[in-house]
Amino acid sequence: MRLKDKVALVTGAGNGIGRETALLFAQEGAAVVAVDLDEAAVGEVVAGIVASSGKAIAVAADVSSAAACERMVAAAEGEFGRLDVLFNNAGIMMSADGDAVSTEEDVWDKTMAVNAKGVYLGCKYGIPAMLRSGGGSIINTASFVAIVGAATPQLAYTASKGAVLALTRELAVVHAREGIRVNALCPGPLRTELLMSFLDTEEKRQRRLVHVPMGRFGEAREMAEAALYLASDESSYVTGTEFLVDGGLTAAYVTPE
Repeated sequence: MRLKDKVALVTGAGNGIGRETALLFAQEGAAVVAVDLDEAAVGEVVAGIVASSGKAIAVAADVSSAAACERMVAAAEGEFGRLDVLFNNAGIMMSADGDAVSTEEDVWDKTMAVNAKGVYLGCKYGIPAMLRSGGGSIINTASFVAIVGAATPQLAYTASKGAVLALTRELAVVHAREGIRVNALCPGPLRTELLMSFLDTEEKRQRRLVHVPMGRFGEAREMAEAALYLASDESSYVTGTEFLVDGGLTAAYVTPE
């Protein structure tokens, strides 16, 4: 088992990437702290893990709240005694998110609060716990749009994911000699409820899909597999990276300087 004896905290664990990752981490031997704003959804995930003889607890929390993030990390240490893996995955993509002219300030603020501030707060409380455990792996969910921009305007989301990349790089450098690795998982377009609800017409979906060389949307399970690599000791010399899992999208549009 690739995560045997490790304790992993996963935010946004109620659905999509977070759900698949929580289930996979548990299968690979981790004790999982599954965090989500949707208490019922995350409870179902934990029930599934426990039913399969895994170890997991559910924590209902809003990652944009400092008190909630402090509480979720305390729950990990209180229940399992340590924290080895922190997957700051929770995020939102609002339907009213558009270009600079059309995006309202409240959409910008809420998106930044969850997608960028939520990662900062997870690290703020998670890093001290990892130091107490002797190190660990932090994975922050960014996106391919932080590198190439989005064909369908979603300015707040794109900017928030750019912030996640910058935060990831700096924390990776700051904590490299303390045994803490920090990497950004950058998914391409996925067949998840989050993206499909945003790309709510076939025209929008095809506009996004035409840019993907592999010709299909990715699956949440494929992102979970990538997160597993970053969480495991197999990636022991990997830190500060933009780990792109995007069906070749950025390779088709980004040219080296």
